[in-house]
Amino acid sequence: MAEDKKIAKEGLEQENKADKTKQEEKGKTSEKKSSSKKAKSKKTVKKSESKEKKLNKEIKELKEKNNELNNKFIRLYSEFDNFRKRSLKEKEDLRKTASKDVIISLLPVLDDFERAMNSLNETEKNDNTIDGIKLIYNKLMTALKNRGMEQIEAIGKEFDTDFHEAITQIPAPKKSMKGKVIDEIEKGYLLEGKVIRYSKVIIGK
Repeated sequence: MAEDKKIAKEGLEQENKADKTKQEEKGKTSEKKSSSKKAKSKKTVKKSESKEKKLNKEIKELKEKNNELNNKFIRLYSEFDNFRKRSLKEKEDLRKTASKDVIISLLPVLDDFERAMNSLNETEKNDNTIDGIKLIYNKLMTALKNRGMEQIEAIGKEFDTDFHEAITQIPAPKKSMKGKVIDEIEKGYLLEGKVIRYSKVIIGK
């Protein structure tokens, strides 16, 4: 009986040892698994971090490129707008002064008309032929005015070098006429506000 008990006891001890060994092995296996899981999770975190950095870098580069393109577009648009305005102004100026040479060449004809009409005596002024000459003169003046031409006012005005050219000076008939235009030898004209011929005048001193 004692031997049987001893054998049974030894069997139980061996079973307990085997169970402990199994538990230890299980513990080691679970530790290995958990450590491998941790290593894997660390690798995943590193990968996601590097991916995020790469994406942020790409976003930054795209933003910089976008800003650069926007600046180029704004510069090009400004240059084009300036070119368009300049072209329109040049066309307008050309339109205004296109007939300048023709008008200047017609000014002596106007002078001749005026001299002819001023030299007529009272009898001749009532002649129908003279009325026809006046009509032609008025039509010519109207056509030129429609093209932007206007006469410079001179007699009685203060002498102004921007519009008048002094031929000579004579004693002023009145004190109020000193420094003013007393007589006009040749009429001056403007085209679109710019002088195309100065008035030749006599001023009082």
